Amino acid sequence: MHWTLFPVLALLVALVVVSGKAVRWKAATLSLLMLALSSWWLIDRLSGDGFNAAALYHMHADLEGAGISEFSGLIATFLGLVVLSLCALLLPRVRRFRDIAHGGGALAAFACVLLVAVAISPLPSDALRLYRNQRPVDYSAVAGEYVKPSQPIRRPRNIVWIYAESLERTYLDPVAFPGLTPNLTRLASQGLDVRDLDSVEGTGWTIAGMVASMCGVPLTTTPGDENSMGRMARFLPDADCLADYLGRQGYSNHFVGGADSAFAGKGRFLRSHGFEDVRDMAYYRDRGVAPAHFSEWGLHDDVLLEDAWQRFQSLSRAERPFMLVALTMDTHHPAGHLPVSCRGQPYRSRHGDIGLLHALKCSDRLIGALVDRIRNSPYADDTLIVVSSDHLAMPNDLSPVLADLHRENLLLFLGKDIAPRQFTASRGSPLDAGATLLQLLDPSIEAIGFGRSLLAARPARSASAAARAGDDDAYPRYLAYSRSLWTPDSSGDLRMDGDGRIAIGGQRVEPPVLLQYDDEGRLSGITLEDTVRQLARMRPGNVAAYVQRCIAFEDRVLDNEWCALLVDRERGARLVGETQLRRGVHVDAVSGRPARHGARARQPVTIANRIENADRGRYLLQLWTQQRPGTPFWLEAVSAQGEIVATHWVRPDALGRISLPLVLERPTDVLRLRAWLDPSERFAVERHALLPVRTYAAARKPAAGASARTSRSRG
Repeated sequence: MHWTLFPVLALLVALVVVSGKAVRWKAATLSLLMLALSSWWLIDRLSGDGFNAAALYHMHADLEGAGISEFSGLIATFLGLVVLSLCALLLPRVRRFRDIAHGGGALAAFACVLLVAVAISPLPSDALRLYRNQRPVDYSAVAGEYVKPSQPIRRPRNIVWIYAESLERTYLDPVAFPGLTPNLTRLASQGLDVRDLDSVEGTGWTIAGMVASMCGVPLTTTPGDENSMGRMARFLPDADCLADYLGRQGYSNHFVGGADSAFAGKGRFLRSHGFEDVRDMAYYRDRGVAPAHFSEWGLHDDVLLEDAWQRFQSLSRAERPFMLVALTMDTHHPAGHLPVSCRGQPYRSRHGDIGLLHALKCSDRLIGALVDRIRNSPYADDTLIVVSSDHLAMPNDLSPVLADLHRENLLLFLGKDIAPRQFTASRGSPLDAGATLLQLLDPSIEAIGFGRSLLAARPARSASAAARAGDDDAYPRYLAYSRSLWTPDSSGDLRMDGDGRIAIGGQRVEPPVLLQYDDEGRLSGITLEDTVRQLARMRPGNVAAYVQRCIAFEDRVLDNEWCALLVDRERGARLVGETQLRRGVHVDAVSGRPARHGARARQPVTIANRIENADRGRYLLQLWTQQRPGTPFWLEAVSAQGEIVATHWVRPDALGRISLPLVLERPTDVLRLRAWLDPSERFAVERHALLPVRTYAAARKPAAGASARTSRSRG
């Protein structure tokens, strides 16, 4: 965020203070701008590149397994910025200079300065970048470049691929970091050392770096938000990745990593693409590894790489070709971690006593030791070793030093027949790593996905070259094709399977879900969040299917079945039930009955989060409302485990009171209440009371019931 923005914000504050008209509107606008900038600041400190594809991905992906506590300082600062942003709402109370400026002049000045503030902020450029990379484009021009290798490998060799977390090649700079990475520097001089390997859009975070290098495609959020990993059964099901290809060649594929494989969908990616054995933090905890060997992010690298060595030996003895992938963790931003075996071995630097430097030195030693053990083993001649960074370093304690250096990813290849040399990949990116590995295995194989071997005799047209050339028209086509890999063979056919997921081509999605189709009947968008609003915003002429519980569409259903609202090009809408969904329907062949409200649906709105400590039995839940819909609606109680305890069609009485009978089959710690409302309706609860039926029958009023539980609603 450029320093010139701060005096402009100060000028906006002054204009609010001296204004005599529309003061509240100006203060609210200023507060919103400051909140947006505060959010951008936090995201930039985490991503290192503002609001980019990585930030968008992780907003939709599962964050389970992330070491959130490591960023507590950043989060605390962000909360302080939020409070400061909200303080702008108090500016209308400042009256000292209120009479200096009046009328349209002050309003025009505020509007002009506001436009300047937005223009010089990073918000427009980030929004434009995301729009360019996410906008629907015709990818047919590049579809023919996507390669699924099929030819047999002439001489299969074992592969060990070590992804070093955030350990970019920049750290091997002998001037900036003298003596920091002696082992990796030595290995670079003994094998193929790829230089100037830049990151491109869709490759710059861990799961994206792995997908890019193994599948030859950038990882993108699909149209809408189908990167909500918990709701997608398969990860890029139509992609053909390195482990998929190797599996067809008789290889077995294995992964060891210290972090939680659920984080960002990493485990789902691996299991969807040929890895039969995935070891992660849970695996090592279950086997009794001592707590001293874990950090907030997972297992330390010394224990992990020792297990990788043991795994390598056992797989080598099996005499079946294999690929073993290891992902380290201890050099994770912002400060790194130091395993037990490296304590007391600091790296002394002019940059100061920085924990990340100690972690980098340790990782260099541990990776170097594993590579040396493999190269000195009886299986060395049949093994090809890859050492790479998963992505460039995110913002960390060394960012000020890295900012003055030429940033490049690490990519080393070592093997019996690989002559030592440096190679400058001026047209390359991590997308090309897997293809380069394949050509080292077999010179006749030069491509996988959109990746092209960096060693090919003639440079080929590639996604990496388009991205590095800054071609804003060409690279989005590759991104668009990559998005299409989430939903292979997607047409207007959909079906609900036995697990309650919606099958769309080769993908299975947990509803509720909104599916939109283009003019040729191909799936053009999947939305998993904010589905009702997206349905309302849908343009006329769009064909769509919205799968939600029947309660979202019906006024007289008493079950929890699913329904599909099918919308045709004329905005006509028909409804099909779960029985028909399980048989399968085609969106264009609208055969259901007309929907009661057309192409509209209710949405669930939580109105009370915690109604606590109810034993087994019958109850009457009473609500006193401050604001409620003018028409009847559905109200339901849901347990902490997601079980629907009660559903009722309710009409508030003249006093705004609602009664909901409940039957609890088992004790419940927490109940949550939600109402199914039209997006235009509002609901607010003043208080609620949970009454055992016998107490209610005896007293009739909550105030007279000695055992009534009444609390202010947090809904």
